[in-house]
Amino acid sequence: MKHSTNLPPLDGLQAVLAVQRAGSFSAAAAELAITHGAVSRRIGVVERWAGVPLFERHGRGARLTIEGQRFVGLIEQALEVIASAAAGRHDRRGLEVVCVSVIPSFARLWLLPNIAALEGSPPDFRLDCDIDHRFAHLTRVDVAIRYGSGRWREAIATPLFEESLIPVAVPALARLLGDEPSAKDLLRHPLIHDTYPDAWRLWMERHRQSYRLRPQDRRFPDYDLVLHAAAAGRGVALLRRPYGNAFVENGSLVPLGRTAIANPSRFYALAQLGAMRRPVQILIERLVFLSAPGNRSRRRP
Repeated sequence: MKHSTNLPPLDGLQAVLAVQRAGSFSAAAAELAITHGAVSRRIGVVERWAGVPLFERHGRGARLTIEGQRFVGLIEQALEVIASAAAGRHDRRGLEVVCVSVIPSFARLWLLPNIAALEGSPPDFRLDCDIDHRFAHLTRVDVAIRYGSGRWREAIATPLFEESLIPVAVPALARLLGDEPSAKDLLRHPLIHDTYPDAWRLWMERHRQSYRLRPQDRRFPDYDLVLHAAAAGRGVALLRRPYGNAFVENGSLVPLGRTAIANPSRFYALAQLGAMRRPVQILIERLVFLSAPGNRSRRRP
């Protein structure tokens, strides 16, 4: 089937499907509330696009040619895909679905504990979480939560937590190290970090101490595992406040000293360029609100 690269007009496709259902041009015209001639012209446009005749006339009716049957089958498949995509934007309660791509640590540390506040009470929408280390393309999800410098030119990047970094350890180790341990004091113990040790390098540089990864230091693939390892007494971790505050709030970890440094990286909510669905706008507004200091317990917008 030869055709041009431009898509056929939608009203022409509607006419093709109407004739296929009704069995004649006249019945299709009545169904579409247009004239017999208008149906014929619309069908003609699609046939010229397809490069083959779609109908053969018989008496007062019309039936699909072999090529027409194939063509209508393709149209029906395409419509099913579109309908399926539209249905996926709503759950069984009729609520719109907002798909969010997050890394596992963000899901465990922050998204799931706050999901009720993000959805609203009663819910304004339902969150559908795509949890993976890999970056989900924004054509597949509504919002992607990612950590970095904010230089995403292909998306609208809304900053979330403004983070600071401070060493933490279990209470027993904190007592051993004292009120204001130095960088050299900390280096006497294993340092715990995730895949990238950049935060520890930055903290050490600010305290005039060089740092390179050592055999005794521990590395984990997700940031929440870093905090769990520190809470198990495996060494000293850097707390990213307020993102990891739950471990201090529940007493598992204690800040070592009172001086924190600013983290140049942070989480961003990424969305496609252009107009957003209202539920997506609401979600981003709530993400910003709840990630601000002191707002976790306050009423969301």
